[in-house]
Amino acid sequence: MSVAFVPSGCAARRGEPGHALLEENDQLIRCIVEYQSKGRATDCVQYQHILHRNLIYLATIADATPPSMQKPVD
Repeated sequence: MSVAFVPSGCAARRGEPGHALLEENDQLIRCIVEYQSKGRATDCVQYQHILHRNLIYLATIADATPPSMQKPVD
């Protein structure tokens, strides 16, 4: 997975599995929104592909994690 984009702050807990991807996804979404607001939707396609790949990876991890090991969401 790519960790090219890391925002200055994120609500996710540091040290948890997938935290870096959650931070990256936050930044990717911000970039996509910015490009779209400037009318440059075609320029954000590469970011959408990275975001999609990250989301699929995180979903795969979540599906593979036994319920007894999952932490409840606060």
